[in-house]
Amino acid sequence: MSGESDLRKLLSGMRPELNEGGYVFCTLPGSTRAPDGLTPVATVLEPEGLTLVLRQEDADAAGLAYDWTAGWITLRIHSALDAVGLTGAFAAELAAHGLSCNVVAGHHHDHLFVAADRAAEAVSVLEELATRSAE
Repeated sequence: MSGESDLRKLLSGMRPELNEGGYVFCTLPGSTRAPDGLTPVATVLEPEGLTLVLRQEDADAAGLAYDWTAGWITLRIHSALDAVGLTGAFAAELAAHGLSCNVVAGHHHDHLFVAADRAAEAVSVLEELATRSAE
């Protein structure tokens, strides 16, 4: 099933959902895979090492360092990988409210990582954007 690519439909139907817990970004220099026992939400292999996005408590238990705790918001619309404008639209809206956002795109959904202490506010901002886009 291909995803939605119409920007208005994407925005009006994004249904942001805040996942429970705190999430962190950790880097493992020289690694190419996550250590056994860890289940990251996402991984990115960079020249500096493997970045893991994982639950804060998992990083703490594994003794992994991090410097920022995020709330994880999933946009519950199946967005097409080649859709144009969705990331720009929600990023601009969040930026207008002073909210930074780190985005990971999965095959079916976009996942936003925002400051944990402002995650509920970010969901409200996105819900308002969705409402305005439906009009």
